[in-house]
Amino acid sequence: MTEITVHGFVSFTLAIILLFIGKVALMKSPTLRKFSIPEPVIGGFLCAMGVGLLYFIFDWQISFKLDVRDWLLLYFFAGIGLKSDIKTLISGGKPLVILTVLATTFIFLQNIVGVSIADLFGMDPKSGLMAGSISLIGGVGTAIAWTPTFVEELGITNASEIGIAANTIGLISACCIGGPIAGYLIKRNQLKTGDHGTLDIGVTHDASHTSVDYYGILWAWLWLNIALIIGHFLDMGLTEIGISLPKFVSCLVAGIVIRNVFSPMFPKLRWPGQEQGLSLISDICLGMFLTMALMSLQLWELKGALLFLSTVMAAQILISVLFTIWVVFRLMGKDYEASVICSGFGGITLGSTATAIVNMTAVSQQHGAAHRAFIVVPLVCGFFIDIINAIIINFFVGF
Repeated sequence: MTEITVHGFVSFTLAIILLFIGKVALMKSPTLRKFSIPEPVIGGFLCAMGVGLLYFIFDWQISFKLDVRDWLLLYFFAGIGLKSDIKTLISGGKPLVILTVLATTFIFLQNIVGVSIADLFGMDPKSGLMAGSISLIGGVGTAIAWTPTFVEELGITNASEIGIAANTIGLISACCIGGPIAGYLIKRNQLKTGDHGTLDIGVTHDASHTSVDYYGILWAWLWLNIALIIGHFLDMGLTEIGISLPKFVSCLVAGIVIRNVFSPMFPKLRWPGQEQGLSLISDICLGMFLTMALMSLQLWELKGALLFLSTVMAAQILISVLFTIWVVFRLMGKDYEASVICSGFGGITLGSTATAIVNMTAVSQQHGAAHRAFIVVPLVCGFFIDIINAIIINFFVGF
């Protein structure tokens, strides 16, 4: 086997090209726009398929150095915070609680499905947890973190392969189901869509251009960097007192504080084009992050335990779609905001926070803004789900 590592600068440049490919494909294809397929998915997945073919045909294992990827996610969430009005946050209180309860319920459901199908295949039932909330809601980092426990204490030697493969399938699926779910709900319920002029991320597909000047971009960039600096120290402080949360949560909170506490105190420190600058930078950062996440997928990890993975992931995707349409949409209010939240729920349950947001971005660019959704979903993903998931996983492992 020939192992090839692509330099970080080259990887970043390739990601730009792939994002261009996705954007052009979306512009040229009414079908892709109709189902709100995210732009990064197109180029990123094409790259992953190409790398997979090189592995299977020529035995080349290509990996990308993606050190910049995590910084892009921090910029994105800092931008979300800087555009978040406190009134919207307060109005999102009840939906925040409801969505947290729904996501918690789904964690139990997801693990029960994983354990049951593993038992059906004659495997250790607990191995199904690696194709449950560990790898899907928790993500690849959680899967890797739990692998030593499953291998050394439970004797499940292929735990890592199951977890990484399930996460790969889940991430791809989450990117593909969000837009169609929202489109179906909007059409079936004839929902009144949002304002196309005030999107949280990016611009609408039918916008010919967006007006952003030099100072608008520069001011936005400055405030984003300040939010990242504050977020870094906030993260350090939380770690010191024993609270461990994803770093993007600290950057999100820092952005919210700057927007709602510092900015009103110094209104002259705002440039007219700053909001457009934030939208543009956030859109690029999110698109680049997900493109880089997808292009780095190692599809050959799927070849182990293929029949089990096909069965369990088909079941996980099916219950995610049904739960979203019949439970989440109804309890979140049966309005346009609820449909956008539903587009992100697949990201919460099958992919990642970034997947949830990019799904919602694709829908809002097609149908209009949904401000509350862009606050509620990141807070549920970042603040609550990781903690709740860890508690529930411990319950299932010790059962």
